[in-house]
Amino acid sequence: MRLRVNGREFDEEPRAGQCLRTFLRGLGWFGVKKGCDAGDCGACTVHVDGEPVHSCLYPALRARDRAVTTVEGLAPAHGELHRVQRGFLDAQGFQCGFCTAGFLMTTAALDDDKRADLPRAFKGNLCRCTGYRAIEDAVRGVKHTEEPAPGESVGRNLPAPAGPQVVTGTARYTFDVAVDGLLHLKILRSPHPHARIRAIDTTRALAVPGVRAVLTHHDAPERLFSTARHEHPEEDPDDTRVLDDMVRYVGQRVAAVVADSEAAAEEGCRRVEVDYEELPYVIDPEEAMRPGAPVIHPKGDEARIARPQDNVVGETHGEVGDVEAGFAQSDVLHEQTFRTQRVQHASLETHGAVAWFEGDFDAPDGRLVVRSSTQTPFLTRRALCALYDLPQEKVRVVAGRVGGGFGGKQEMLVEDIVVLAALRTRRPVKLEYTRPEQFFGATTRHPFTVEVKAGASRDGLLKSMRMRIVSNTGAYGNHGPAVLFHGCGESFAVYRCPNKKVDGYAVYTNTVPAGAFRGYGLGQVVFAVESVMDELARRLDLDPMEFRRRNIIAADEEMIAPGGVEEDLHIGSYGLDTCVEVVRRAIAEPDHGEAPPDGWLVGQGAALSMIATGPPGGHIADARVVLQPDGGYELSVGTAEFGNGTTTVHRQIAAGELGTTVDRVTIRQSDTDVVRHDTGAFGSTGTVVAGKATLRASQALAALVLDFAAQHLGVARESCAMAEDAVVCAGRRVPLKELYEAARTADRELAADGHFGGTPRSVAFNAQWFRVAVDPASGEIRILRSVHAADAGQVMNPMQCRGQVEGGVAQALGATLFEEVVVDERGAVTTAAFRRYHLPTYADTPRTEVHFTPTRDAIGPLGAKSMSESPFNPVAPALANALRDATGVRFTRLPLTRDRVWLGLRDHGVAREA
Repeated sequence: MRLRVNGREFDEEPRAGQCLRTFLRGLGWFGVKKGCDAGDCGACTVHVDGEPVHSCLYPALRARDRAVTTVEGLAPAHGELHRVQRGFLDAQGFQCGFCTAGFLMTTAALDDDKRADLPRAFKGNLCRCTGYRAIEDAVRGVKHTEEPAPGESVGRNLPAPAGPQVVTGTARYTFDVAVDGLLHLKILRSPHPHARIRAIDTTRALAVPGVRAVLTHHDAPERLFSTARHEHPEEDPDDTRVLDDMVRYVGQRVAAVVADSEAAAEEGCRRVEVDYEELPYVIDPEEAMRPGAPVIHPKGDEARIARPQDNVVGETHGEVGDVEAGFAQSDVLHEQTFRTQRVQHASLETHGAVAWFEGDFDAPDGRLVVRSSTQTPFLTRRALCALYDLPQEKVRVVAGRVGGGFGGKQEMLVEDIVVLAALRTRRPVKLEYTRPEQFFGATTRHPFTVEVKAGASRDGLLKSMRMRIVSNTGAYGNHGPAVLFHGCGESFAVYRCPNKKVDGYAVYTNTVPAGAFRGYGLGQVVFAVESVMDELARRLDLDPMEFRRRNIIAADEEMIAPGGVEEDLHIGSYGLDTCVEVVRRAIAEPDHGEAPPDGWLVGQGAALSMIATGPPGGHIADARVVLQPDGGYELSVGTAEFGNGTTTVHRQIAAGELGTTVDRVTIRQSDTDVVRHDTGAFGSTGTVVAGKATLRASQALAALVLDFAAQHLGVARESCAMAEDAVVCAGRRVPLKELYEAARTADRELAADGHFGGTPRSVAFNAQWFRVAVDPASGEIRILRSVHAADAGQVMNPMQCRGQVEGGVAQALGATLFEEVVVDERGAVTTAAFRRYHLPTYADTPRTEVHFTPTRDAIGPLGAKSMSESPFNPVAPALANALRDATGVRFTRLPLTRDRVWLGLRDHGVAREA
């Protein structure tokens, strides 16, 4: 078969039935991404004879004698970027960048008419990170990026250092590597929600040509662990085995087949014979806590399960003041129950890992290398070493560029089984989840049921709040207790109220496990709290934002939740009042957004939230900055880059402290060989924890360089100052290259380390406002205007931070309006594909007006606070409050799908026939 790819001739033959995407990746064109296998996400878009196609649906044989162009071949041969690539760089129309190649190839094929209708043009391309507005700006030719200037990095729109690689398809994600002798691993999964494995026969599977091993619970370590990754492992229950003889949900691992090809491994899975003893199961958390319910984890105290006999993995109870007395003193009361659903992270790069050996593993210098799509490479290495009794120096874990995370990759879901297979076969092994596996084999957001009762006096002051919260953690407790505890924290503490009480339960059920998800429990509880605040204001005939203003904590007040005061949590800067004022100004402005259609109902609503800038209990980051022979600097930091923008911010911090430009700072990261330790990129810590370590390392190196320069020249230290590529001492300019050579001659290294342990912590604030129109004939909601106010402290990179807000709002809108992982009566996931799970598209996502408050934090690096998770949290209640304002109906269950809204309107006499 002759095939021309990017101007080069290839004569390799595709396998029978092979799609063009897999064929191209096999030829080394890794810019073609695997996102869905179903033509839903567009990440694999290429041109065939100039026409864009989804290459995952296009048979490779059809490309015979045709010209195929991938993103690597989009630019002209003389090396300049294509105009579309330049546009995406100028606007920074990407975050993690996994979808970017597909958007570039689609955009490059648009004519003027199609560019005028981007909602239609991009109907086949999905982005989970950006919120699409930066992509629109890229297509329209809007430039956001600025040029670097010496010592003036913080606060500027400096571009992501990996931008050129992202837009040319040369950025290397987890599977964009070629490994010789690679074996492929596939998982046989349970068809039952609860069963004991009586026997497994692997004979027929091992007879499949190409199958090298079949692993079962007999091959797995007996040791229990948690897939959740935290700095302190004791925060999570140890309730999981690599492979277990007990299955607790439909989709759980039963066996792993390792083979020369994915096809052989899949066939091997089909031939494994398993004898199951089916057991009673429970999928509702309230039923799971009742006497007589099936016990899902009858484990001992060593598993750290609160009440295994009641299926309660974790619980919290606390009271401040006397809530019943507070209710008696209240002039108005409101009580309601709210429910939130399972949501999939839907990162376009699925979970997966590749493991291989450097040298003979049994030799003293032999090592195992694990390349993984993870937010926590250091914690994953620690867990793997504990699981398999390996010394840490024998294991290296590295994350390439990660294609989205959102908390879902704060787990060890694949690395453990890949390492088991590699150790057993002594061969390189790869496991890459399919899109369906991502739905039933990974984790989801925790579904919450939140019962709220609140009371206020007629002068608009809160008197009492009580909540009962039940979280469905699924079949395993990874993150279950921590998500519950966090959800009960800042959601309560943001309001001044003398009487508060909470009873919370994280409960096992025989369903797909839940895990870490953007907001970490706050979004679910904030939906309930902010809806109730809105109802109390209405009953008092008060403006809802005025009611909030009267009750929010002030800058000098303690943040009190029913669990008490977290001693290391402080208000390092206070912009909540400004966030409220931004919303009030938006409400007061004349309508200038989209006009509502005739006959539609119009309303507006707002909500606010607070979040800690880092998790409790410590979050460790180490950084190292070294002067290089060319006079530039190398920064090494462990935190991972998955669209959160920390790579850009860390370079800005270092460049600012060293008086240079960001292009003179190279960065190494996400690799356990790089620095001593880093807890990971989660819990809103990339800027405030790892950034503080970078700041301290950069400050220490600047002092060291100045000291050495003064000594080298024999001048006073006070006469020396850092410059772009030199040190200026008493009017003399000494190039950094010269200082490097002088230090080398003196057998000295100009390098410095920085460390931060994640405490004390500050808080960030957000407020969201929507104006919406609702069609009473269909239940459709149309967003007419979206405004978001954010207190991020000193905004390190406004363009990038705005993108985090826009992306957070867009993802939250998906969870509010469309997205739901549905399970059937046996707990099996029925929405295991993008086309059955509605992710927001370009057409679904409004442009959000983002406003930052002018604050400077006393705790964060250079006054910065986090802004990765927090924009998500106030979105659902703000939209639900707008829907209530438009229709008079309070909706208490997410998502607010068209059918659910129409039925609610019908039940209240508001709906009308189409």
